[in-house]
Amino acid sequence: MEIELDSRDPAQQVVLSTLPRFNGAETQRRRLSNLMLTSAVMSAVLLFAAIKSEIPLLSSLLSFNSAALLLLCAGLQSGYWAARWRARAAGLMVSRIPVWLLPRRLRDAAAWPVLRHLKSAARWVAAHISAQAYETAWLGALAYLALMIVIRHWDRSLSGADLGRIGGIEGGFALLFAFCLLVVERDFARYADAEWPEAQTLSRVTRVVIATALLSGVTLFFSAENIVWTTRVALTAGVLPAALAVEWLLRMAVSWFSRRNELIEPRLLAKAGLGALLTWPPPSFESLQNNLQSRFGIDLRQNWAFAFVRRASIPIVLVVALVGWLLTGVTELPPDRRAVYEVFGRPVAVVGPGLRAGLPWPFSRLRPVENGVVHEIGTSLPSEQPIARDTSTADDAPPAIYNRLWDASHQSDKALLIASATNQRESFQIVNMDVRFFYRIALTPQAAMDATYKISDLPALIRSTASRVLVEVFASRTLDGVLGEERVALGNLIGTAVQGRLDALSSGVEILATVVEAIHPPAGAADAYHSVQAAQIASQATVARERGRAAEQVNQARQFAAQARDMATADARDTLAAAETLRSRFDSEKLAYKDAGNAFLFENYLSQLSQGLVAGKLVIVDHRIGDAAAPTIDLRNYGAPVFRRSP
Repeated sequence: MEIELDSRDPAQQVVLSTLPRFNGAETQRRRLSNLMLTSAVMSAVLLFAAIKSEIPLLSSLLSFNSAALLLLCAGLQSGYWAARWRARAAGLMVSRIPVWLLPRRLRDAAAWPVLRHLKSAARWVAAHISAQAYETAWLGALAYLALMIVIRHWDRSLSGADLGRIGGIEGGFALLFAFCLLVVERDFARYADAEWPEAQTLSRVTRVVIATALLSGVTLFFSAENIVWTTRVALTAGVLPAALAVEWLLRMAVSWFSRRNELIEPRLLAKAGLGALLTWPPPSFESLQNNLQSRFGIDLRQNWAFAFVRRASIPIVLVVALVGWLLTGVTELPPDRRAVYEVFGRPVAVVGPGLRAGLPWPFSRLRPVENGVVHEIGTSLPSEQPIARDTSTADDAPPAIYNRLWDASHQSDKALLIASATNQRESFQIVNMDVRFFYRIALTPQAAMDATYKISDLPALIRSTASRVLVEVFASRTLDGVLGEERVALGNLIGTAVQGRLDALSSGVEILATVVEAIHPPAGAADAYHSVQAAQIASQATVARERGRAAEQVNQARQFAAQARDMATADARDTLAAAETLRSRFDSEKLAYKDAGNAFLFENYLSQLSQGLVAGKLVIVDHRIGDAAAPTIDLRNYGAPVFRRSP
């Protein structure tokens, strides 16, 4: 029964204070205030955790629970406004702040003109905006915010995740949180409408949050990469707060067309029809008929069609359930999938893509297997940091991930120890390499069964096998030999070795290609290695230059020696030829003297004299020059006369 306040009746507050809902209004207001603050803080914490989470499934579950708590906060606030109205009506709540709580400087309103302006502004807002409009707008804003949170994290392509022990711990927290909410819900449900009119409605709102937490806990407990139904349960957990938010938005839109008197006891606007369905046992058909007749005046008992539907509902439900159970044996496989068909847990055959029919669950099962899907895997473990998406254009600078210089470290690099021979001593060196494998599950049926039943973690197996092969391949190689070796041949060698190991393990994996992206020293030692290489190159160049200079000097010495030997040989031959010539001349002159005697000597004298006169300076004196004019001859320009005695 609604109560209208009468300002002309001073005894009305005394009468209202005797009513149970007015007598406990102040206590109810305080409890709702505490619960409202707690739910708001928890909603903000869960939303922050959802934003920071890197697992899509966990992020969606946290956001759905945050939206549900935000709706609970909105419902509690709506009940808080109704309890506050009753507390003020009964005179149990002081609407003004006590003067002794204010500082001494604020007690004098004349010294603070701002307080007078704020007071006048508050009066203007109270005069032009009703409390109903304020409460309705606030409820609609929170409902809209919760709906946007659910839509933002709603993803139909959501895949399962293997959370392991963390998933079990988080699922336990979800169940503990649901139990705490159940205690709150049972506390609301114990109140009658005469004691607390909003308690039953708030209990229904709490049920929505409990159902969301329970569905989240089930998802966290049973989530795995190959299980699909857990993602459907997670999406169902998001449907509940979204449906409640849509219901409140519709109620808010309808409430704008109804005007309420501020002097009449308010009704709770945040009613939850969805929460009324979450009861056990579920509402019967008779109760629905009674509600329709009491609220809308519709009596379905007089309609024969509804009576027939009620009688035929059980057989129809059984037939639909039977057909649905039979349809569990029908499965559609996409083009990139095949499956191993199991009957009573025993593999029978490998079926290809398309529509496949078999025995219904649990008598048969299809284990999906990839059909020709090519994967790329590196030898190093993936980084925990998310990989930034490349959004650069052709005109932008290349991203750092494509920097293949030695002084840049990459997440896909793997460090290995290789042999070294420095200063005639055996040692080791560290080298970073990026080796990538392109693989797929072989297309044979036996390979599909091997990959399904014999291997639990295929990427981890390939990575560990490749690591062992790399250690064996590079154990007998030095850094200079690795850097100078052809990468195509090295990749083929590594790929063949890894394929042999995987075939020995019956993994069903087919290595399509092995690419050696980079081989270089560690990024921190790149500069030092460059200096070592430069020093080695400089030393080799110096040695080669000195060897060339030494060879040049040897060749020059050999040339000089050959020239000296040749010149000495030529001089000796000339001297010998001159001696032989003189000997021959002497012999000929001796024979001539023997034959001619003094005539030969005189002739030789004249010949020698003519040869000497050719280069000499002559002074001719004519005998016809008189004695009186005899010339003066200066003999200083001539040498001393040589007197040759004739033989």
